[in-house]
Amino acid sequence: MLFWILAGLTVYFVNIFVPAIIYFPAEGLANHVGSRDNSPEPSAMVGRARRSLANLQENLPIFLTLGILAMIVDGADIEQAIRGAQIFVLARIAYLILYLVSIPYTRSAAYAVGLFGLGTMAFALV
Repeated sequence: MLFWILAGLTVYFVNIFVPAIIYFPAEGLANHVGSRDNSPEPSAMVGRARRSLANLQENLPIFLTLGILAMIVDGADIEQAIRGAQIFVLARIAYLILYLVSIPYTRSAAYAVGLFGLGTMAFALV
């Protein structure tokens, strides 16, 4: 389980930097290291990357809580919790990619799959 918790945190870490990586060419080095008072408008893709990050920030505490509980609760089905964590992490990777390339229904399906992973983790505790 620890591996998948760390994998989820890695996905979060990558999500933090994706908007900046996409925005940097438009912003330029001088503006990036400066006060950013005159930054150009972010592109639609930067906006999608930021929204994907915000969505992950809403879901990550639930994932981390369920992962930690699966490791410490007596009688928890750790194998089921690990499967749920795998589903969540892989779905979040797909969600980011699908959001960046603007595929709406498939992106929503990836989100639903991630929720299913969280549910799988929650049911492993009972």
